[in-house]
Amino acid sequence: MKKIAVMFVCTGNICRSPMAEAVIRKMVTDKGLSDKFLIASSGTGRWHVGEPPHVGTRLILSENKIEVSGKRAQQLKSQDFQDYDYVIAMDQENVEDVQYYFKQKVRRLMEFAPPGYPLDVPDPYYEHNFEEVFKLVNAGCEGLLTYILEHEGL
Repeated sequence: MKKIAVMFVCTGNICRSPMAEAVIRKMVTDKGLSDKFLIASSGTGRWHVGEPPHVGTRLILSENKIEVSGKRAQQLKSQDFQDYDYVIAMDQENVEDVQYYFKQKVRRLMEFAPPGYPLDVPDPYYEHNFEEVFKLVNAGCEGLLTYILEHEGL
């Protein structure tokens, strides 16, 4: 059986998208579905390729008992649009970058969150608001996973 492939995209692949990758991976594992999913993340830019997630991302994930070790930043590639069923951006700027560079339409993570949440996950790189970002990512990932499970018949 083909795995359901999910790729999260942010700007540098060190803050938001690796956080979403780790959060949804834990959710999938907790539901006993890890053998049915392929989950990854990447960035639209190449500035951080090869680097581990930002220390703020690692700390907030650790505080919430979510594993992220071994992750290294990578850049989004054209092939990813063939390899992944769901390519999910963190904010409108990421959506626009994907449309500009790859001519692909993608959805934002927070489109899957309950009403009342903002549509963009802010970049915590400069603001260091990792706790707020974690709450948004968690809500978005819960909604996305529910959507995928319903649409994939799981």
